[in-house]
Amino acid sequence: MEKFSVAIIGGGAAGITAAISARRSGKPVAICEKMPQLGKKILITGNGRCNLLNDDTSSAHYNPASRNLVSSVFSRFGKADIVDFFNGLGLEIYCKEGRVFPMTNQASSVLKALEIELKRLSIPVELNFDVKAISGSKGAFILKSKNGAEMVSENIIITGGGKTYPALGSDGNAYELAKKVGHSVIAPVPSAVPLVLKDPLCHLLQGQKIFADVTSLIDGKAAGKASGELLFTKYGLSGTAILDVSEDISIAVNRHHSNDVVISADMVPFMDAKELENELERRIKAGFAPGDFLAGLLPNKFSAALSDLLRYDTAQMAAILKDKRFKVTGTRGWNEAEFTSGGVSAAEINAHTLESDMEKGVYFAGEILDVQGKRGGHNLAWAWASGFVAGLTGSN
Repeated sequence: MEKFSVAIIGGGAAGITAAISARRSGKPVAICEKMPQLGKKILITGNGRCNLLNDDTSSAHYNPASRNLVSSVFSRFGKADIVDFFNGLGLEIYCKEGRVFPMTNQASSVLKALEIELKRLSIPVELNFDVKAISGSKGAFILKSKNGAEMVSENIIITGGGKTYPALGSDGNAYELAKKVGHSVIAPVPSAVPLVLKDPLCHLLQGQKIFADVTSLIDGKAAGKASGELLFTKYGLSGTAILDVSEDISIAVNRHHSNDVVISADMVPFMDAKELENELERRIKAGFAPGDFLAGLLPNKFSAALSDLLRYDTAQMAAILKDKRFKVTGTRGWNEAEFTSGGVSAAEINAHTLESDMEKGVYFAGEILDVQGKRGGHNLAWAWASGFVAGLTGSN
């Protein structure tokens, strides 16, 4: 049986980058991928365009528990290094509003560039290799797959991802491997995910989009704020503004089981409360019909959906439109979440090398770790950077 210097569990963004990084050191490397194809999740990132990274890789864009780890990794392989890495693969890129994309606007171009480099470096890829057990220790780890295949390696890099889009391979099975080598796993919950709630307004306005300012309130305290699209759905709320505040909400609802979680939506953010009050007063005096009362302020359906407003005075009307409260009862599931919040505790990982503090010779990279970035390329930036650093150190 051939023995490798590095065996990488998971053939996604972090795993492929780790393989390339490790192989460039001259050591024998192999990828073990449970799916019949590499990089399936890469193909859906950025709505199929692949938002490679963000122009700002500050650790402030990540969950507080991970920031020391993120800062350390980016100090070794940061924005300029990621750009150089992809340019070196022949991938032309561009930046728009801080988000970096391939010039082709196709995620398939990113995956193809990575696959070409894997082939150039003669890195073997074992597809349908679903690792169920790890035995041995540094220098002689044995990986066993569910179909009975085995692989021996001096070191292991676990890049099995989180739990989002399980049909594409991220079903959380890599957490069990981490637990078996002694790691704590912070309960994974879906993030950048639509919210579930029961409100008549959502039923009446399903399919309607507006630009809004939203604030999440958890146990009566403001947790997050965002501006962007607010989409009313048959099950609750979605849109970019909701996705951007969903992490704290999902942690509160799904991990801590809080029942005091609220979304406050300013549905008329382009006017302050007094301006809105004056405009509503003007409309009353002008004799606006109830079915037209909010025309020009909000989409046409809102006048009928919010007809109860007319029973209040203008100050109360303005207050409701500027602070509409929605009680959150849950989130949508893993098939609709963009990211995973939770995973292997960052406190149990060497911040410089990404090696396990529990088992020498085992390294981690990518979304399997409790590292959660904001939308806009931050999570892929982490995948590329952590994969490259783990590959560098794991092959030494």
